[in-house]
Amino acid sequence: MTEMFGLALLRPWWLLGVAAAGLVAFAAVRQAGGVGDWRRAVDPHLLDALARRGAVVAGRGRGAIVAAVAAALIALALIGPAVERSEATSFRNLDTMIIALDLSRSVAESPQFRDARLAALTAAEAAGTRQVAVIAFAGDAYLVSPPTNDRKGLETTLFALDGQTVPDPGSSPTRALALIRRTLKDAGAVGGDVVMITDGGGIDEGAQNEARGLKDDGQALHVIFVTPKTATNAPPGRAMTGRPELEALASIGGGLSGDVDHTEAISERLSSGAAQRLGPGAYSSLVWHDFGRWLLALALAPALLLFRRGG
Repeated sequence: MTEMFGLALLRPWWLLGVAAAGLVAFAAVRQAGGVGDWRRAVDPHLLDALARRGAVVAGRGRGAIVAAVAAALIALALIGPAVERSEATSFRNLDTMIIALDLSRSVAESPQFRDARLAALTAAEAAGTRQVAVIAFAGDAYLVSPPTNDRKGLETTLFALDGQTVPDPGSSPTRALALIRRTLKDAGAVGGDVVMITDGGGIDEGAQNEARGLKDDGQALHVIFVTPKTATNAPPGRAMTGRPELEALASIGGGLSGDVDHTEAISERLSSGAAQRLGPGAYSSLVWHDFGRWLLALALAPALLLFRRGG
């Protein structure tokens, strides 16, 4: 999908069809004025006799030009020029966002834990009118707020979460991602975003498989890195464990990665329109107003001219 002249082109590859129609029209104009294949169908001396009597009228090539115009209009229709429907934001169940906040000890006791909750709130606000759910996880995962549009309630929920919220010790992003997939399926979501805020602990093959599943389901997994408590006193230059694994997880899930101090790219992605997120597909008619059908109707006018006699 591309944009041109303020319109989104849902199927831009059909621009080649417009170019082909233009070449046909050019060739028709160059060949206009002859009698075409009649010279091969009629004996030369008979055709010359008919021409002397004024019974042969050279064609003007209008038929080919009109056909090329009809073909160009059809190709323009197939390009899918469209604008986003103003009511697209009402289809909230199709496009849900889930925030997964790590409450394991290494995150909850990190100096950046408050920043982590602020990053979660920023992500919720960037979602606009979309429904947002919150999942808290440590050794297990729990849905603490089902999909809702109540941003004030989400703010209260997020800042009430702490290291005592989840009683299960450890960190299991695999269980969190599995719960996220179930929640999205129960909500009937066909697209959307998942934002996981964690230090990258506990990422294993199971988490990677769940991230692939999210991508296959049509969702994107974004990650925000929180510096764990154990790393705050680490000597300078020491490799940050957990972050490379977290960035790889985001890549597998088709999303973006950042940290609690740099969430701009993720916020921009979350705030994009529903049409850009869902894209062309089975539900594109819900978010796009496609003008192609009207161009097809317009193409009937030159097509009908091809049935006229003469020319």
